[in-house]
Amino acid sequence: MRPGGLCLGVLVALLLAGCSGAPRAPAPVAAVPTSPSAPSAPSITTAPVAGRLTHAQANDVTLTAIGLVGTPYRYGGNTPDSGFDCSGLIGYVYKERAALVAPRTTAGLMDWGSSIAPADLRSGDVVVFVQNGRATHAGIFVGEGRFVHAPSTGGTVRLDHLKTPYWARQQVIYRRP
Repeated sequence: MRPGGLCLGVLVALLLAGCSGAPRAPAPVAAVPTSPSAPSAPSITTAPVAGRLTHAQANDVTLTAIGLVGTPYRYGGNTPDSGFDCSGLIGYVYKERAALVAPRTTAGLMDWGSSIAPADLRSGDVVVFVQNGRATHAGIFVGEGRFVHAPSTGGTVRLDHLKTPYWARQQVIYRRP
């Protein structure tokens, strides 16, 4: 067992407890009453953003990403043996667990899949950090406000919270593959 394997097992169990529910359906929107003389108002509904991942694949992506915590960072890396950079981590996890080919750069990840609102974020979605309109970093959302990413030279793949002071200051966009 790798060092920290017991802690990782406990973390995975906690995540599964928080992520195992079925996707939420949007709340129904009440009809707007109109009078015969008033033009009818358009009905506004919010449809869930469909993605290419099944619920099971999203869970597999999440668990695989968490299982890679501790893997060394390496610029240009895209396998557990060679290490990962942020887009290499995302590409590896989605290819292995969902048979999806992700863009190899953070710039490409900005447009991958569908844009989603923060309120619609679910495990298996991609978080892309942006500065001055340019993607600078990315990770995989794993639930409870947390994401897995390969942060920088000399570091390792890790689990962070979007609300920590550093990440909360960043502009972030959310994508559903």
